[in-house]
Amino acid sequence: MTGPLVRRLCLIGVGLIGGSWVRALRGAGQVGQVVGCGRTPENLERAVSLGVIDSYALDPAEAVQEADLVVVAVPLGAMAAVFRRIAPALAPDAVVTDVGSAKGTVIADARAELGSRLPDFVPGHPIAGTEKSGVEASFPDLFRGRRVILTPLDETRAEAVERVRAVWQVAGAVVSSMDARHHDDVLAATSHLPHVLAYGLVDSLSRWSDRDEIFQYAAGGFRDFTRIASSDPVMWRDICLANHEALTDALERYTADLQLLMEAVRARDGEQLMTVFQNARRARERFLAMLES
Repeated sequence: MTGPLVRRLCLIGVGLIGGSWVRALRGAGQVGQVVGCGRTPENLERAVSLGVIDSYALDPAEAVQEADLVVVAVPLGAMAAVFRRIAPALAPDAVVTDVGSAKGTVIADARAELGSRLPDFVPGHPIAGTEKSGVEASFPDLFRGRRVILTPLDETRAEAVERVRAVWQVAGAVVSSMDARHHDDVLAATSHLPHVLAYGLVDSLSRWSDRDEIFQYAAGGFRDFTRIASSDPVMWRDICLANHEALTDALERYTADLQLLMEAVRARDGEQLMTVFQNARRARERFLAMLES
């Protein structure tokens, strides 16, 4: 009789993403002991009470001892310090992965800090989440049917990649691999840009002189469009800084198109507006069809 896929998992950063992954593995019976690591005992004790982790340590080097899988789920700006701390303490058979939304800076931090353990590192990014954060918001079906992108390095061991792939698949995810630079370009357009636009719109309206009336009469469209502005500001600040080149390019392209749209409204160019709206509607319908296929 074989044991679970992961004998001992160390989760550094116990929140929505890591907590949901652990819940999925527990539900499938594919994880043994789970050790959490974070900055505050209060959050870690809450994770213990919820059954997400079994125990915890505040020191990453202590937390990773004897773990065969280490999941780093901290803000991008904290990755380097975590890698530096855990590198000499990793078990010989340990595989390390992360869940960061921008891969270029994570890989650079790993190269700088993991040393001889770099071949055991598998960069990853689950394309899933909600506007909520914290371990209380975690749930086991978060990744079911959702995409996870792995961006392994040339040095990454094939066995490490396959192990991380298998663990994500147990959680119900659809796993693919991609070049890290291409990942960051794609996610800048499809994830990072929409978040920046949502934050920017809400911030802008909040500073208008009649802001109270604006929010009082805002309807469902405003709520739907701005939902992601409730996401963790620290996480999204770090994502913007980490992926600034690709995100700047996406913002510039969008700004140019927005300028054309503004000119069409000013000129009362109904034909141009219909062209934009119809194209957008068709594109979104194709996107929804892809999700359902």
